Amino acid sequence: MKRRTWILSALGATGALVVGWGAMPARSRMGSPELMLPTQGEVALNGWIKIAPDGAVVLAMPRSEMGQGVHTALAMLVAEELDVPLTRVRLEQAGADSIYGNVAMLVASLPFHPLDSEGQKPASIKLAEWMVGKIARELGLNATGGSSSVADLWEPLRMAAATARASLVQAAAAAWKVSASEITVREGVMQHASGQKAHYGQMGAAAAGSTPANITPKARADWKLIGQSAARSDIPAKVTGQAQFGMDVRLPGLLFAAMRMNPVLGGQAAPMDTQAALAMPGVSQVVAVDAWGGGTGGLAVVAKTTWQARQGAQAVKVQWPEAAAGATGSADTTRIQGDLLKALNTESGFTFHEQGLPLKAEQTAASRIDALYQAPYLAHATMEPMNCTAQVQDGKVEVWVPTQVPQMARAMAAKVAGVNEDQVTVHVTLLGGGFGRRLEVDFVGQAVQVAMACKGAPVQLVWSREEDMTHDFYRPMHLAKFQASIDAQGQVSSLRIKSAGDAITPRWMARAAPHLSGPIDMPDKTTSEGLFDLPYGFLNQHMSHVATKSGVPVGFWRSVGHSHNAFFSESFIDELAVATQQDPLAFRLNLLKDAPRYAAVLQLAAKQAGWGQALPAGRARGIALHKSFGAIVAQVAEVSVGQGQIRVHRVVCAIDCGTVVNPDTVAQQMQSSVVYALSAALFGQIDIVGGVVQQSNFPSYPMVTLSQAPVVETHIVPSTRHPAGVGEPAVPPLAPAVGNALFALTGKRLRALPLKV
Repeated sequence: MKRRTWILSALGATGALVVGWGAMPARSRMGSPELMLPTQGEVALNGWIKIAPDGAVVLAMPRSEMGQGVHTALAMLVAEELDVPLTRVRLEQAGADSIYGNVAMLVASLPFHPLDSEGQKPASIKLAEWMVGKIARELGLNATGGSSSVADLWEPLRMAAATARASLVQAAAAAWKVSASEITVREGVMQHASGQKAHYGQMGAAAAGSTPANITPKARADWKLIGQSAARSDIPAKVTGQAQFGMDVRLPGLLFAAMRMNPVLGGQAAPMDTQAALAMPGVSQVVAVDAWGGGTGGLAVVAKTTWQARQGAQAVKVQWPEAAAGATGSADTTRIQGDLLKALNTESGFTFHEQGLPLKAEQTAASRIDALYQAPYLAHATMEPMNCTAQVQDGKVEVWVPTQVPQMARAMAAKVAGVNEDQVTVHVTLLGGGFGRRLEVDFVGQAVQVAMACKGAPVQLVWSREEDMTHDFYRPMHLAKFQASIDAQGQVSSLRIKSAGDAITPRWMARAAPHLSGPIDMPDKTTSEGLFDLPYGFLNQHMSHVATKSGVPVGFWRSVGHSHNAFFSESFIDELAVATQQDPLAFRLNLLKDAPRYAAVLQLAAKQAGWGQALPAGRARGIALHKSFGAIVAQVAEVSVGQGQIRVHRVVCAIDCGTVVNPDTVAQQMQSSVVYALSAALFGQIDIVGGVVQQSNFPSYPMVTLSQAPVVETHIVPSTRHPAGVGEPAVPPLAPAVGNALFALTGKRLRALPLKV
């Protein structure tokens, strides 16, 4: 095994982890002039925090705000430790500096980490923690994804703020010639019993460069802000229209570009007749655009307005070549589905989990239950289409982009422009939704290539919804075969699961870090998460996955493999409850005797939903439980069917996500996840014929409308554990909860997404 492969495998064995302040790069723990460059009298106390002359706090914000409320949550951590009002914390987007490397997401993205027993750490945890930090910095991975922002920065940000606070108090103590322990802090003002007082800004310069020892964050009992609901800091500007998303960027002399890509996935640019387009009002040029970052090539038309550019793009005459047989462009979902089924039936795959003696249990079983589940390709369909503004002049590149991966955006811009990365400046704007799509940088490469043709003028490249829908990095199609043995006593004696589908992580890591030599050829846990780590106490289990390569561009979709694997597993668990003539809730609880956290979440959701109580005629409830990104979520869905249409009236969510920073944000993300997941469960499906995606806009790829949206209730399990993810964990259990309710209502078991009655 190659050394790099061994290192990544060891990292994958760690599960989630916390990066302590001491493990952070030295630049993040000290004043960093390259990063937190003081302006207008500001003082940088470390790589995260500056103090303004008026005592306000400036926080380097390394995570992208895409509606998940992370800018508020992370600011709350700093305000808590510094004892300042939340309104006094100002954010400064950190951009692409690698000292903010996202370690938790790197671990979550790694190809394989096996199941740990609840509450246990692998023996190799300390070595792996060190290696994770090292590789995260080498990769320069500063990413927003994997529901990891609060979990990843829980310790570093609190320690950065606590260190800054101690430095300021120490400076005040030296100036006043008193003991630091005698100084109190309230709302950013330091005060001594002698009457001397000063706000942080007055001691900033004196505190710079100091290194207090033995810093510890506040005790939980002393928290005043963490755990309390706080207003989202990003909302007012979004309401007034002052917020700047990628498409809101306006620069002097800005030009606008519209893409028209080869309709075939992975296709290249082709010879074109530009005469008609160049004769149109406002159109200045047509640029042939290469395929960047695993995307698709085509052409871009540059004009004075977006509308003129779009009209011009349609006027270009181009004959796209047919895709070669077997190439990405020949992808066909019907064929791919057949290939997956064949793989399930003929290949053994990689064993992710085995427990007990499943084969022996199967040989002595009184009966057997078999089921085949399937999930389609899905698009991300972010509210804000893909866009990037770029300017290339004097050997330097500047980009304004809504991205989840500023380092990757910088690397892509440098590659396209042929300059060193230190000649590229990345400005991260607000994101109008990400869901994993903006972990890709194909559109950044396109924008920079177009800007290079614009002779120093800035250009804003904006995709149409049609280009967005037909040239995504899709959630892969997956199939899963379940087999359960029932013994003579009518109990489940074994569970066997085999799934098949494309692996995302190796392809994404190749795009993220192309400088790493050799293929990343390890099993990808995202293909099997939610299947190999079931909490249920089946004595005999076996779970394997057959990794396939369909050629369709695939990427991380909100909750990744959990999004479909939870549908597979929780639907089949319901099947087993029915087969053994047990109530679905009671059946699960009986299997969760050794998993009390799961049982508590499940019981809370059931209680709040009124499980077992009568419903109006024509309605039924379904239940599902799933853990992802460190958080356990149970949901109960209440559904009806009328005129062939599924209606979800109410969804009750219970969540254990560890320590909660902002309860309002948790509720908002539960609501967001339910609506997003319900759209996929009822309508989501991408079909590909001859390499061409058939769905092109919302009429053919619908979303849940306001009138179709259910009432969503959120109930949080109190916890003192390390914070876990919130942005994605409520997505996976929604589809099985709805599917299980439909079975209770109709007696028909739906084993394929989207759900159809």
